[in-house]
Amino acid sequence: MEGDGGVNLTQSPETLTEDDVCVIQDTWRPVYENRENAGVAVLIRFFSNFPTAKQYFNQLRDMEDPEEMKQSTYLKKHGLRVMNAINTMVETLRDGDKLDTIFQQMGKSHALRHKVDPVYFKILAGVILEVLVEAFPQCFSPASVQSVWSKLLGVLYWQMNKVYSEVGWEFNQNAAK
Repeated sequence: MEGDGGVNLTQSPETLTEDDVCVIQDTWRPVYENRENAGVAVLIRFFSNFPTAKQYFNQLRDMEDPEEMKQSTYLKKHGLRVMNAINTMVETLRDGDKLDTIFQQMGKSHALRHKVDPVYFKILAGVILEVLVEAFPQCFSPASVQSVWSKLLGVLYWQMNKVYSEVGWEFNQNAAK
């Protein structure tokens, strides 16, 4: 799919090595220090390139202009939620049980409460990687770093699909339009 940033979607959590975890945690620090701006940049790119994703956000549904989105308090708050969720994931990469709990909570809420098609996790993963490479070239320029982050985001997508299957989500029921 266009915009997936080369994210490998067949990764299971066991594919992350200790070296991968170290790279992820080291390169994440400057992003998290700038989490509000990073979150806004990711969501503006996501909604601008994939406007069908706005169907899940009443407050953003009618916004077309990236500058208008940038000023949205709601978008800023949701961007922070996304960055905080990634931070929690990054911080708990060595704790499989805690990580599984995070994936369960996030997956169930997006599947059952928000009814978000899981394809958007794939799309968002690619957008995140694209934005991080552009916004933090000092950390994300090496292909090896991008490869490790691709693995992590692949794990996220793999886990979301696993949770969606467990709760009985019928794939393509809300296929991206």
